[in-house]
Amino acid sequence: MEKYVINGGNKLYGSVKVQSAKNSVLPILAATVLADGPVEILNVPQISDVKNMVKILACLGCKTVYDGDNIIIDSTSADCYEIPSALARELRSSVFLLGAVISRFHSAKIAYPGGCDIGLRPVDLHLTGLKRLGVQISEKSGYIICKCDRLRGNEIMLDCPSVGATENIMLAAVKAEGTTVIKNAAREPEIEDLQNFLNKTGAKITGAGSGTIRIDGVKKLCGCEYQPIPDRIEAGTFLIGAAMCGGEITVDGAYPENISSLIHKLTENGCKININNDKIVLENHRTLASVKSIETRPYPGFPTDLQAQYTALCCVCSGHSIITENLFETRFKYVPELRKMGADATVIDRNAFVRGVERLKGATVVACDLRGGAALVLAALAADGSSEVLDISHIDRGYGAFEYKLRMLGADIVRVTV
Repeated sequence: MEKYVINGGNKLYGSVKVQSAKNSVLPILAATVLADGPVEILNVPQISDVKNMVKILACLGCKTVYDGDNIIIDSTSADCYEIPSALARELRSSVFLLGAVISRFHSAKIAYPGGCDIGLRPVDLHLTGLKRLGVQISEKSGYIICKCDRLRGNEIMLDCPSVGATENIMLAAVKAEGTTVIKNAAREPEIEDLQNFLNKTGAKITGAGSGTIRIDGVKKLCGCEYQPIPDRIEAGTFLIGAAMCGGEITVDGAYPENISSLIHKLTENGCKININNDKIVLENHRTLASVKSIETRPYPGFPTDLQAQYTALCCVCSGHSIITENLFETRFKYVPELRKMGADATVIDRNAFVRGVERLKGATVVACDLRGGAALVLAALAADGSSEVLDISHIDRGYGAFEYKLRMLGADIVRVTV
């Protein structure tokens, strides 16, 4: 087990480069199962979720080779359609492999996926969409078992704009007979990125980024080289950290339009923000004003994956804030840990009521999930005194070289093995 030891109080200065988006890379890795030739994915983040996905691909018979920060996957020799239960339970995104594996083998067997415990994330929408494409699905002893003679395009209306279900249906439909239309599709930038990757391999997909996606099935996909989009959540995390700690940082390689909802909130808080193409410069040298109300929404609304970090920011703003979590019902599990640091925050149902304090104080806290863990790190960086953040394996799921990047900005943070 490893932990972070953090001495708070340092302002942050300098530049940080954004990694490729975790939430793009994982479905793209799943999509490589469909390619008839090697695929090279560039600037892949060194995070545990990616490492687990690569292990799953290897178990399916794919050949994977690291070339620096790039990964080359050759799936031509893949010969297995069962996704190992131990790895599936470690990685929520293993569910993306359902659509790809069914498309490749017309069969799939997977244990119910794991990941962070942030509330109910049922796979019903995934399975309903796959059934519309002709997949027969049964459940036995904790496994989802899928079979079909062939996949046929169809119209699929999602009950809610689920990112995972949208991506899974895209992966299943890309080589199906005929045309598939997904209505009420998720609009996140990572959906469009998956479309762009698949199209580069020879797919025919249009509409990603809107509420309606059209997939015209093709018989074959080829290999390619691809650079995923930058990680908007990592970019937002560093911006929030600089706002909390004070100083001036440049987030390099970001797509500012993908986190415009956060940038507007930070400007309301009183941060000075300048944008120059793919660089975001944030400067803050004073106590921030609170934003009265924040609600998480599907894109382009405020991202649920930045809710915890922004709540930590609200804890050191002057005034009151109400943060409403509309997507995951137990995503405030980190709040009791913030209270150990002196935060004045109360959770009632899906709302966190926060009254800002002048300073947080160092404490020993436990990361319960990925984004909540990142929020505790930011709080410790802004706090007086020393803190320990335990169970940082959660944080490793989504942030590559997190402590190294923070140290380059002037933070006093080290990783310690216990």
